[in-house]
Amino acid sequence: MLTDAGKRLFDHSIGILQLMSCARDDIEANRNMPSGRIVVGLPPSYGRLFTLPLVQEFKDSLLKARLSIVEGLSAHLAEWIATGRADLAILVNPDPNPALDIQPILEEPVCLVGVAGSLEDKTGGIEFKDLTTLPLILPERTHAMRKLLETQSALAGIKLQVAWEISSITSILNLVQAKHGYAVLPRSSLAVNGEPEHFSLSPILNPMLTSTLCLATSSSKNPTPLILHVHRLLRALATSRRKT
Repeated sequence: MLTDAGKRLFDHSIGILQLMSCARDDIEANRNMPSGRIVVGLPPSYGRLFTLPLVQEFKDSLLKARLSIVEGLSAHLAEWIATGRADLAILVNPDPNPALDIQPILEEPVCLVGVAGSLEDKTGGIEFKDLTTLPLILPERTHAMRKLLETQSALAGIKLQVAWEISSITSILNLVQAKHGYAVLPRSSLAVNGEPEHFSLSPILNPMLTSTLCLATSSSKNPTPLILHVHRLLRALATSRRKT
C-alpha cells in the first residue's frame, strides 16, 4: 500500500517515463528523416506540374532537408546530372548516357494540337506524313520534342513545314490559339501550360509517336536517402498524372 507521498512519486514517475518515451520516438523519427540539400532539375514545360507538390512535401515532411529547383532543357539537365550540378532530374525522351541512371516513369501519346474546332475531321488521328501539309509551331532543334520529330521525319523521308520556331511551350500554345499554326505536343502539355478546352487534339499515327518522361540520377554516385525519397515522390506524382 503506497503512502500519499509514494503515490505522488509514482504518478511523477509515470509522467517522466511517458516523456522519455516521446523523446525517444522524436529522436528516432528525426534520425530516420532524410536530411541535406538536393538540387532537382525540371524541364520548363513540367515545372508547373511538379514544383508546387515538391515544395509542399519539403515544407510538411522534410523539415531537415533543403530543396533547390533548376529548370532547363533535357539535354542541359542531363549534363548537369553528369557534372554534379544537379542530383536528380526529370528528362523528356533522353538519349542513352553511361553517366546517368535513367528510369522511365511516364509514357504518353504525342498529338497534333490546333485551336478548338480546327481538327474536327481528324479526331481519329492524323498520319505522320500528313503533317507536311500544315504550318507547324515547334521548339528549337535542341528541344526533346523537336529532336523526336526531326528523327521521324528523316526516317520517313519527309520535311516538316516549320512556320515558327518558339522555345516556350506556353508561347507555342498562345500562337496556336491565335491561329498562327499547329503544335505537336504530349497531351499533358495542354493541362500544364494552357486551357485544354481552347484546343483540339488529334493523335499522330503511322508511326504513333509517344513522349517518355524519365527520372535521371548519376550512375557514378550512390543515391542518398533524400534523393531516394524525392525519386519516389516524383514517380508517384507522375503516376497520379497518368490516371487523370
